[in-house]
Amino acid sequence: MRAVIVAIGVAFLISLLCTPIAIKVFTRLKAGQPIRAEGPAMHQGKKGTPTMGGVVFILATVIAYVAGHLALTTLPDAQIAQVEPTMTALVLLGLMVFSGAVGFIDDFLKVRKRHSGGLNKRGKLAGQILVGAIFGVVALYFPSRMYDATGTRTNAETVGSTTLSFIRDIPALEIGKVASIIVIILVVMAATNGVNLTDGLDGLATGASVMVLAAYALIAFWQYRHWCADPNYTEAYCYTVRDPLEIALIAGAAAGACVGFLWWNTSPARIFMGDTGALGLGGLIAGMAMSTRTILLLPIIGGLFVIITMSVVIQIISFRTTGKRVFRMSPLQHHFELAGWSEVNIVVRFWIIAGIGVAIALGLFYSEFLAAVT
Repeated sequence: MRAVIVAIGVAFLISLLCTPIAIKVFTRLKAGQPIRAEGPAMHQGKKGTPTMGGVVFILATVIAYVAGHLALTTLPDAQIAQVEPTMTALVLLGLMVFSGAVGFIDDFLKVRKRHSGGLNKRGKLAGQILVGAIFGVVALYFPSRMYDATGTRTNAETVGSTTLSFIRDIPALEIGKVASIIVIILVVMAATNGVNLTDGLDGLATGASVMVLAAYALIAFWQYRHWCADPNYTEAYCYTVRDPLEIALIAGAAAGACVGFLWWNTSPARIFMGDTGALGLGGLIAGMAMSTRTILLLPIIGGLFVIITMSVVIQIISFRTTGKRVFRMSPLQHHFELAGWSEVNIVVRFWIIAGIGVAIALGLFYSEFLAAVT
């Protein structure tokens, strides 16, 4: 637990203290956010606000991960199972960094062209597929080397699973490695686009991501405390995952980094996370669902992202089939802006919706444990 707390604290402080530096640097570089002409009129006042702020909390998460590992070295030997960097960390941080890199290219092109177009849809989609495929292969083809108390090698675990999962793997839904990589790609695409579409108002995506990442930190730490690979855990009921402490540490670090960034990103925002941050967070959240074996729980834990994404899908389908719009504007947050709601009201109420989804997901996760042990 000490390592997780250290990672959270370090990530928070780095993000809180370095974001103002990023604001000055991006302002000097004239890396201002272009605003779509067809967007809500009230957003034109945000034109020129520094973007690409996601660089700060992505770097803060990586640095905090290293700090968390340094804290692990102070623990008694019996408690050290994951002092060395693991494949789990490579996959999770890789998904965050390289998904963020795709977003950075998009942001860079927007700033350079002084236009909100950025990277075209095919280019962004190709980047998401490539990142998902690469780390999907790594997650499924590189098992861990696990040994019991006598030094005998036991069953190895991969970061991902060839079985679909809800609270844990569902044995009846074994789909094989190739299909599992396709699922991972789809989850990465869904999560990155979901967070990106949610990032339309000051602090909205950042605050919602804090809740989702905090929930995954709790889930992963609970799995660590009831881990099948722990030789000191004697109960029959346990979680078959790989490196749960790593997952908890990275999720906590990312949540802490986002809280520090939210200080400057809340209304009126002095900096935007941009596609750099949105795609980076989406990639990490997808990795969390994969590594904790809770892929089918993700639509609940990230319920706000699903609702906002579906508002766009519904709007497109309705307009193309009937020529009519269901919402004044999509994504959904802009519909309420045009309906007269203030930006702060929308953000706070959408945070409540995000919190409800997280609470339901955690309730389902814990109730499954209670049902198994009683």
